[in-house]
Amino acid sequence: MPGRQAKLVVDPAVPDDAAALLRDNRKLLVRIHAGWAPAYKRSNSVADVTARLAATVAAVAAAVYGLALFLAERYTPFAVIMTLAALLVVGVLLRPRPDAEVERRHALEADVYDTARRYEGRYVLREQLDEPARVLMSRAQAAVEEVMSSGVHADGLLDDARNAVMLPAQEWEIARLLAKLSELRTEHQEVVSEGVTPEVAAVAEPLAHALDSSQEAVLARVEALERYAGHVADAERAYRAGKQIARLSAKLPRYEELLAESGADGAAVPELSRLSDDAGRLEQALRDSVSSAHEAFRHLHD
Repeated sequence: MPGRQAKLVVDPAVPDDAAALLRDNRKLLVRIHAGWAPAYKRSNSVADVTARLAATVAAVAAAVYGLALFLAERYTPFAVIMTLAALLVVGVLLRPRPDAEVERRHALEADVYDTARRYEGRYVLREQLDEPARVLMSRAQAAVEEVMSSGVHADGLLDDARNAVMLPAQEWEIARLLAKLSELRTEHQEVVSEGVTPEVAAVAEPLAHALDSSQEAVLARVEALERYAGHVADAERAYRAGKQIARLSAKLPRYEELLAESGADGAAVPELSRLSDDAGRLEQALRDSVSSAHEAFRHLHD
């Protein structure tokens, strides 16, 4: 699909909650990949509340003790104690409290950072791919999306259980290989762009050939996905057309009744009856398309 951008790909083996957190925070992952790390520590709200409570209790206790001193006419200790109590109260009231929204954002960023570090190498960002790899990744994802969003998949005409397992696995394997290929290709280009002697060229050439061979191998995987998606698209067209003709066929008696009541040419009735023949042909086309899709799916593992 022209103009389509490759999306974040996560290893299907990553737990669902962690994978969802990574997918929902792609922009933050890009920053982390570029070297960003949170400069703040996780806030300890329990410790903050405990400290405030302790200071408040101490202030109240000091006030009670000060009152006892006042009643005992010990005014100097009373003044000292009440001053300390007042300072405690002021300290509690004036202590800066972090904004709740800022705290939530910091907590989310810390969670994403920890998850990204924990599953490093288990997800691939678009930014990790060079341009040829991005094109292939976009093609692979478009093929997977076409299959998974099709009506024949949703209605169980395909092997939906295997699709749900194998297609994400294929997408991840393609992303993983493309990320590695992009990294090596970038490093290779950096070296040879400096200018090479014949001796270096003799070493660099087979390495470049290895990169090209790997690119072709990944391309073959992508094309296999696209062939499968193409068969699914054929089945989808036949499936939709069949459903439309079925809806029209269900109304045939009303059309025939209208023709009879209006005195229209009876030759129109056989024309309408062809709908049944068309439905039969489409049903066979659907069976053939689904069979072809199943066959293409099996070839994904070859």
